[in-house]
Amino acid sequence: MIPAPLLSVKDLRVHFPVRSGVLLRQTGAVRAVDGVSLDIAPGETLGLVGESGCGKSTLGKAIVRLLEPTDGKIIFENHDITRSSQRSLRPLRRDFQMIFQDPAESLDPRMSVRAIIEEPFVIHGTARAERLTRVNELLDRVGLPASAAERYSFEFSGGQRQRIGIARALALNPKLIVCDEPVSALDVSVQSQILNLLVELQRDFGLSYLFIAHDLSVVKHVSDRVAVMYLGKIVELASAEAIYQNPRHAYTKALLSAIPSHDPKVKRKKILLEGDIPSPIAPPPGSAFGHRMNDPRYPETIGADLSLREISPGHWVAADRSCLTEEDWKLLAKS
Repeated sequence: MIPAPLLSVKDLRVHFPVRSGVLLRQTGAVRAVDGVSLDIAPGETLGLVGESGCGKSTLGKAIVRLLEPTDGKIIFENHDITRSSQRSLRPLRRDFQMIFQDPAESLDPRMSVRAIIEEPFVIHGTARAERLTRVNELLDRVGLPASAAERYSFEFSGGQRQRIGIARALALNPKLIVCDEPVSALDVSVQSQILNLLVELQRDFGLSYLFIAHDLSVVKHVSDRVAVMYLGKIVELASAEAIYQNPRHAYTKALLSAIPSHDPKVKRKKILLEGDIPSPIAPPPGSAFGHRMNDPRYPETIGADLSLREISPGHWVAADRSCLTEEDWKLLAKS
């Protein structure tokens, strides 16, 4: 029997109004997230990848309700939290947390490390004696000495600061952690240490992750499934193995072609795209990616339904004729 998803996101939209004129009337909207649906199972890591500005971080923040959704649904453990007030969300916030991209900006430099990690306990009314014990346990679990509790975040390296952020996210024993590019601000030599730590913590505590990154090579070793996002939409969703071994959407293929090979004998042909990423305020009609490929089939996408469809078991791809091979398009047409 397939377990119920821990998190279900259904047709989620996050639009930011654009205002102009003396009266600041709304003249448009930035469609940062524009109809995203995905599930995360208990104990699963779903990698979310795409170029900067495609809406990945906005989606992550909306899921944990740091941003208000415009439309759609967020279901966490059978609770619809889409429109929940902050007061009613408080008990549930124990179960979903977030690790931010830049630890230097997400940790208050005026607070000691102890105060930073203690803060969730204070908010949820944990007794002081228990707080002191738990802070030391969490520091040890993320590989920092107990003496770190009395210091300040700016006294640590980038990797150590991210360990502090991870300890804070773990404080209330969450079930889901949204990792918003947790290693992109770190040196390459430190990235693998943090990734290995996250994998260990998932194994030990049964955590689920939404792991956001712009680099497909980063999510390759930590994700069970991968969702590829472009201009506010998911264009491909499949197991990590399927994404890397048999990508179907042209955008996924372009991202993979940009990964440098560690083997000098392997030469990967880079896929060059035309033009710039379109504006999320006024995206092109039809396929937002197909127009960059100079594909004669692009006009056929105007007015078409480009939603995700299952091309093979567990492998979903946007029904975008200008971004699929003829063989894959015929497969979708038969389904």
